[in-house]
Amino acid sequence: MSPIVYYLTTLVVFFFIFAISTWGLNLQFGTAGILNFTYITFFAIGGYFTGVSMLGRPDALSNMRYILGLNLPFPIALLIGATAAGVLGLLVGLVALRRLRSDYLAIVTVSVGAIVYDFVNVNTGLFNGADGIAGIPYPFNDSLNLDPNTYTFFYIALTGLVTLVLGLLAFRIYNSPLGRTLRAIREDADVASAFGKDSYRFRMIAMVVGCVYAGIAGGLLVGFISALNPGGWVAGETFLLYAALLLGGRGNNWGALLGAFLVPVLFQEATRYLPQIPGHAELIPALRNMIVGGLLIAVLWFRPEGILPERKAKFPGVEYLKKRKAALEVG
Repeated sequence: MSPIVYYLTTLVVFFFIFAISTWGLNLQFGTAGILNFTYITFFAIGGYFTGVSMLGRPDALSNMRYILGLNLPFPIALLIGATAAGVLGLLVGLVALRRLRSDYLAIVTVSVGAIVYDFVNVNTGLFNGADGIAGIPYPFNDSLNLDPNTYTFFYIALTGLVTLVLGLLAFRIYNSPLGRTLRAIREDADVASAFGKDSYRFRMIAMVVGCVYAGIAGGLLVGFISALNPGGWVAGETFLLYAALLLGGRGNNWGALLGAFLVPVLFQEATRYLPQIPGHAELIPALRNMIVGGLLIAVLWFRPEGILPERKAKFPGVEYLKKRKAALEVG
């Protein structure tokens, strides 16, 4: 396989993984209005638990130390990773969602992310500390026994299948009564509560399901790169996903998909392979961040709803009711 083909196939895998992540964030932020500024933490937890579930028990001569070591097949390990991310999301929701909204909720999620990051980083017996886990078996490779080039195409098909299933679920949720209720709560939680909707319960569902999406994406990434350490899930990665969602279109699953292609893949991953400029080693990463930041500012200024905005439902009687209400207020 030529380097350019390998590079393109890698980008396809990354695109599928980022698409899943952005859909999960869109469910939380775009649909339910939950400001989760530590979304990447749930991504990492899913990846860690998937990895240690696939690894065997740490050998006495090994430099790695980690929990579990169950030596499980990938589908079960991925399920464990997704469950771990969902459970962490549930715990955060129990603390934050009942009483906190908007900025205060965002601050709590940032605090949770910092606590989890430091806890994993310091406790070497959990996920090998700052060095992280490595040598994770490639999913299904033992039974398939494929060469590296063929296996890359197999993993594209695997991640594509998972993305298709989760994408269909994301669209199904959006068009369901659950999705409509979440959007109503996002717009005005007090009004939704007045109509008998339990805002806390519905937001908790969005929180947990979105975190499960993050955990699955993290497990797929770990299966592809065979390693994970705390340096790969800093806060900037969460804001990269927010940039993708805001650029593509908040509240629109197609917009989230477009944003996942434009920001994490096209501007972040593709530009990593640009040739370095002699004497300016940090110029390319700086330009990459500047491009993403400039694009986000331009979109928020000229088209704040994103490239593909959320479609608003229109009801014939709404305008009449608004006019009637205005007339009564004047009278």
